[in-house]
Amino acid sequence: MTNTIVHDEGAASPEVAVKKIKLSRSIIKIGLDVHARLYVAVAQYDHLLPKPARRLAPSQFVPWVEQLLRAGHTVHVVYEACGFGFGLYRELKALGAHCYVIAPRKLDEQCTRVKIDPRDDATLCQRLWRYLDGNTRELAVIRVPTEEEEQQRHVSRQRQQLVRLRQKLEAQGRSLLICHSLPSPAHWWKNQTYSRLRKLLPAWICIRLEVHRPALLTLHKEIDALSAQLQAAAPADVPLGIGKLSTVVMTREICSWERFNNRRAISSYTGLCPGEHSSGTKRVPGSVTKHGNPRLRAALVECAWRMVHFQPNYPPVKKRLAILAKGARATGAQRKKAIVAVARHLAVDLWRIHTGRCSAAQLGLTNAATLSRSRGTAVNPLA
Repeated sequence: MTNTIVHDEGAASPEVAVKKIKLSRSIIKIGLDVHARLYVAVAQYDHLLPKPARRLAPSQFVPWVEQLLRAGHTVHVVYEACGFGFGLYRELKALGAHCYVIAPRKLDEQCTRVKIDPRDDATLCQRLWRYLDGNTRELAVIRVPTEEEEQQRHVSRQRQQLVRLRQKLEAQGRSLLICHSLPSPAHWWKNQTYSRLRKLLPAWICIRLEVHRPALLTLHKEIDALSAQLQAAAPADVPLGIGKLSTVVMTREICSWERFNNRRAISSYTGLCPGEHSSGTKRVPGSVTKHGNPRLRAALVECAWRMVHFQPNYPPVKKRLAILAKGARATGAQRKKAIVAVARHLAVDLWRIHTGRCSAAQLGLTNAATLSRSRGTAVNPLA
């Protein structure tokens, strides 16, 4: 038996074939795990198997991506949102790479109880592969705010941090007074209250309180300045009960009301939608999902309680007034469920107002400016 080797005249030599492979442009998908001192990346070239994980310093990753782009490759990078901001996203987009920031999620889907960065990055890389092939449910891509939106949002968040710090220092002073059975007014550190209180306190107690009092006075001054700055940025026609401060806080947390295409999207973002655990014929409704922005959710619930007092004729409030009204015979659980429903409906109505779909009057809301003109009296903008 004779073995005959037939050479195709059109076939290239091995050297030319290798050269063609090296010069070919690939679509590179990179799953990235971001840490303060280390980046762990897993890359996949086209539809080949993912390569072993690479450990890079933060200063080495961006030049590596730039080198791949300069070689003619198309680079897609995915990483989970974390506490390091969106600086890496903006650097990669400026280079021309495609970057996706996704909501944090559990990547150990098989519950193997083994979580390491290389395995997580490989999973992210494969999910990105399927996402680019058209399966958009593989990644929960978040909207990255612009630098201007981040700067504006930081003002309201800084004010919230200062308020919490003031509450903490105030509580420490009150605990000292309560521990020794002494009068403990809520705002013990304010000038008028403290001038009366120090006459009733021992000298050593006053010395201990003076440690916190200068910081509390400074915090109070800064909080007032930030509150005035936020209120000045509010529109003139704010619905009564929502307030200028809450309007600006919610708008800056959302960044852009136009990002939502329908009422279901804005409701889901607030995290005030009911959860569900169903299988077959069994259906178990649960508590709210708490998915999305927690600051926005807290502001909406706070506004919903004010709407009960200032706008009882608002349709969602009027429907549940028998539960939410003062003195109503309802359990705490019933009141919580009702106020969550009002807050969810209020978020949808605010989205309709800010996107121009409806006016406040069409939704049954009364503006503070309109009411003050009709009555001829001033209305508290913080109501």
